[in-house]
Amino acid sequence: MAVKLYPDNPDMKAIDNIVSLLRDGGIIIYPTDTVYAIGCDIRQARAVERICHFKKIDSKKARFTMLCDDISSASEYARIDNDTFKLLKANLPGPFTFILNGSSRLPKLLKNRNTIGIRIPDNNIIRTIVRELGNPMLTTSLKNLDMQSDYEPEYETDPELIEEKYGKIVDMVIDGGIGSTIASTVVDCTGDGIEIVRQGNVSLKY
Repeated sequence: MAVKLYPDNPDMKAIDNIVSLLRDGGIIIYPTDTVYAIGCDIRQARAVERICHFKKIDSKKARFTMLCDDISSASEYARIDNDTFKLLKANLPGPFTFILNGSSRLPKLLKNRNTIGIRIPDNNIIRTIVRELGNPMLTTSLKNLDMQSDYEPEYETDPELIEEKYGKIVDMVIDGGIGSTIASTVVDCTGDGIEIVRQGNVSLKY
């Protein structure tokens, strides 16, 4: 199933249907401000396991990233001191994944993890979905989901081709226009300093 949404004015009836799907354990592919991503309600353990199966990763060892709609909601699940807050405020929403120390309020599925990735993309479609859902989503990029010998990057950026290739293994593909091939910049804030783990196409503002 595919649905077309527009960032400036997403159809709220369609958003409500997507939220219901997520609450029922569905998984979706959706646009961000970088590459298309695959995700689910972070509280739906079976949906998380499905995504781990697609990505060929062990759910017990995976380094998960949560997609939040704003810094305030992220602060419920991650420990954010004043300096980190200023860093997040200067760069979010934006094409960054921040690795932060987790708080005691992490969902049950993530209770045994000390750190958590936080993503707040500059994309109104997915942030509206997460806001209406009322809690974070598990998110992981569609990039490298299927690295076969005939791999073509268009199958990660063009929503029509994404639907053609992955439509049968997810419950919905959200068409938000052509995506990028460059993933987010990953910033580790869990140590004494700031470490750029992966550089995307946007530099961090300090």
